[in-house]
Amino acid sequence: MESSSQSANSPGRTSSRIAEIIGTLIALLTLTLPLTVVSHYSNNVEFPQTTNQR
Repeated sequence: MESSSQSANSPGRTSSRIAEIIGTLIALLTLTLPLTVVSHYSNNVEFPQTTNQR
C-alpha cells in the first residue's frame, strides 16, 4: 500500500519551522534591543547641578 500523503516530519516542514523560530527571535530582538540600549544610556546621563544664586 502506497500513501499519497507526506509524513508529518517532512524535511520542508522542518526547515519552515526553523525559519519561523529564527524570524521570531529577530522580531523580538528588533523590539527589545533599542529599548534596552536607550534605557541603559539614559540612566548614565549626568545633568549639571544648578545652584540658586540670588
